[in-house]
Amino acid sequence: MSGPLQGYKIIDLTQVVSGPLATMLLADQGAEVIKIEPTTGLGDLTRLPSFDKGGLGAFYLNNNRRKKSLSIDLSENDGKQIVLDLCLDADVFIQNFRPGAIERLGLSYEDVKEVNPEIVYVSISGFGPSGPYSDRPVLDPVIQSVCGVISRQLNPQVPFPDLIRNLYADKSTALTVAQATTAALLAKERGEGGQLVEIPMVDACMYFFWPDAMMDLTLTDDDANGGVLLSTVYNLTECSDGKIVYFAASDAQRSGVCQAVGHPEWAEDERFSSMQALAANPQNFILLGEMLAEAFIGMTCDEVISALVEADVPAAPVLTGEEAITDPQIIHNETLVEWQHPDAGTVRQPRPAARFSATPTDLDFSGAHRGQHNVEVLSSLGYTKEQIENLQKTEIIG
Repeated sequence: MSGPLQGYKIIDLTQVVSGPLATMLLADQGAEVIKIEPTTGLGDLTRLPSFDKGGLGAFYLNNNRRKKSLSIDLSENDGKQIVLDLCLDADVFIQNFRPGAIERLGLSYEDVKEVNPEIVYVSISGFGPSGPYSDRPVLDPVIQSVCGVISRQLNPQVPFPDLIRNLYADKSTALTVAQATTAALLAKERGEGGQLVEIPMVDACMYFFWPDAMMDLTLTDDDANGGVLLSTVYNLTECSDGKIVYFAASDAQRSGVCQAVGHPEWAEDERFSSMQALAANPQNFILLGEMLAEAFIGMTCDEVISALVEADVPAAPVLTGEEAITDPQIIHNETLVEWQHPDAGTVRQPRPAARFSATPTDLDFSGAHRGQHNVEVLSSLGYTKEQIENLQKTEIIG
């Protein structure tokens, strides 16, 4: 593997998405990632048999490509010792067990620090290591709910909230984990040594959600001016042959929308002529939206988008998944790539989004079955053939 993180070794004790997506991103950027999975059951929960072939499924591959898989019984001392042996020359250790569980396994920060004081130890939790919710089981929708995401996922024309129906909290946490890991590695390179990095999902999600969605709760003085949330001026509208999205972020763009639908005079109306006028009376937003919606319904998607783009207003059709993967810009960017897995067959996935000029990443993707690299990894640690066979017989590895 090549990339800016080539030469770094990461021990990955995470499951589902908040940790695995983060470590996959680091693997895509060149790091060696050794994923530790249980010896029983499916292994990582993302190995659920759905959209699968040859024993590998899309959910697992989309969060775990390029990793080596080591399957260990961590309840046994010999299994725990293997992980500690891996940590001797590792740069990063990442885990997302529920608070208290990793300590009971004997693989806490203090335990790992004893064998490698320079390690960066990243601990992901749902609500944090302590507090009233710290012991609760957590999955993505619960974090969305607590952070206010669901309550504000609201179309004013369809006034009831809904989940964001993808793993918004998990994925925002994963990006936070990847960034924090590289920041801690940079600090280590500058002489700060190893450290513990704690990342509660609820904090990562709130940080990600806050900039635009919580503007109304940012300034707390009583004399702070009111305003309009961006979510209320997002526009999903119906045309005669489909739906489009457009967003007028400025007075000039709002004028461009009016021009595009053949009513430039609306932009001159004092009720709609400026953001200040609209913000002064939010009902004006609703009224203008209704007028525009009626105008759009008499135009085709192509007609609307062409007119909006001509007016320099951001706009696009609402594409299905099948349409998105064949979109001309997606094809031009080579956003999606296909690679061959010996068991899963042809795999289509996004390439790493960051393009590095001096340290380019390769597209040599892979996907491991559970425990596929047991022998390879243990041999690299100096375990003999006899020791490995004994670990297999005693089901310490599987």
